[in-house]
Amino acid sequence: MSHHISRRTVLRGGVTSALLLGAAACSGPARPPAARAAAPVFTLGVASGDPTPDGMVLWTRLARDPVHPDGLGGMPNGTVDVDWELAADERFAQVLQRGTARTGPELGYAVHVEPVGLPPDREFWYRFKTGGELSPVGRTRTAPPATALTPMTLCFVSCARYDQGLFTAYRRLAEDRPDLVLHLGDYSYEYASTEKSVRQLAGGVEHTLADYRRRYAQYHADPDLQAAHAVAPWAVVNDDHEIENNWADMIPEHPDEQGFAQRRVAAYQAYYENVPLRVSARPTGTAMRLYRRIGWGGLASFHMLDTRQYRGDQPCGDHYDSDCPERTDPARSLMGAEQEAWLQDGFARSTARWDVLGQQVFFSQCDLTPGAARGFNPDAWDGYVGCRDRVVDGWVRSTVRNPVVLSGDVHNHWAAEVKTRFDDPASPVVGTELVATSIASGGDGSETESDTAAVLAENPHVKFFNNRRGYVRARITPDTMTADFRVVPYVSKPDAPGETRATFVIEDRQAGLHKA
Repeated sequence: MSHHISRRTVLRGGVTSALLLGAAACSGPARPPAARAAAPVFTLGVASGDPTPDGMVLWTRLARDPVHPDGLGGMPNGTVDVDWELAADERFAQVLQRGTARTGPELGYAVHVEPVGLPPDREFWYRFKTGGELSPVGRTRTAPPATALTPMTLCFVSCARYDQGLFTAYRRLAEDRPDLVLHLGDYSYEYASTEKSVRQLAGGVEHTLADYRRRYAQYHADPDLQAAHAVAPWAVVNDDHEIENNWADMIPEHPDEQGFAQRRVAAYQAYYENVPLRVSARPTGTAMRLYRRIGWGGLASFHMLDTRQYRGDQPCGDHYDSDCPERTDPARSLMGAEQEAWLQDGFARSTARWDVLGQQVFFSQCDLTPGAARGFNPDAWDGYVGCRDRVVDGWVRSTVRNPVVLSGDVHNHWAAEVKTRFDDPASPVVGTELVATSIASGGDGSETESDTAAVLAENPHVKFFNNRRGYVRARITPDTMTADFRVVPYVSKPDAPGETRATFVIEDRQAGLHKA
């Protein structure tokens, strides 16, 4: 916003100043101005993540001015000691563990703490303190012991473009008080604001470490995101927009882009600083180990995948709604050979009731072109058909009992049945995919789109579509997984209610979807 100051205003200000100076001269020496109170330091909230049966990660980041151009939240240069406490009760009458962590500008003033030795399957509360200031209180928990079949409530989300809508869906998720939250990518976006932005971003397109740090700080200052982080532990994986749109391994979206390696180093560093990941995930240069397994007793094993860092370049020139022989080349991989082997080993060793793939992009085949012609999204698994076939074949020949793929990326809710080979009508259904719409990306959205009916008719294994914003809430028991597709009717204004558009049930040992 520009501020126009008239000559008359300046003159009035000058007269006022002269009068004040005269009054001071008549009344003796002027009093020194009162010291300005420092802004609060815990403006970015708290979070926890990656629970185990005896611990988890606790996170916060210090910032007195979240959108300060330096990306360091206006913090003074130097190290800061931050105390932390973990308690068995919300009032901290029974503190179980406490300690001190040191942070500074090399970490963006972020804190990652990993308490261990806690009892399994319990709720805990945590907080941080520095310089006499207390952080908000967060709720977290440990996972159940290895063989327990304790039911759980899971929420999963993706795609939170700050400038395209309010984060009301995060608030509604927090009200559900889940046991675990999966964030499946596009936690933040690298773009600048546009004329149609619902709210303005600090800074332009992100390229430097300061850019990415400031953008995350602006996100974390959002009270709805803070509420979702504080209610339960999260397990996070990034997709493309945490760096830039549609990158693949060391290949940027635009081949002529200069400095992509440096941009990736900066983006990975900022991502680590701003999410509750373990120290083992701290990036080294352009590399960051994000794929990992999170066990939930004997009930579920969450295989968190990285489908961006090791993939081959997108086929078909990365043109949406396209087809080409390259996309079915069995030699191509979305995950890279090492991660593929890791996943297959996880399938072979699994004893969980539910094996859940937490990953970023649409897994099932989706022909986007009605009629005889065919068109696919080459940035999704449809661009890496051989890799998808190997994943499906792996769970079919293993001890995996109930495979479920959780996905994000596409800014819509979808529910689909996974077949061994999608082009074969006689191919059996061997798994299920649930896709979460965006938190805010795409604005208010709609119930359907103009081509919805035609696309669904082209893909009979797809059982549901919705174009509102929201998240998926799933209740997992030993016998069923019940998925509620939650939406908010608008994100362009505050206080939207949370609504359920559809509910599907997956039954133990019965691959496929049943409408509740």
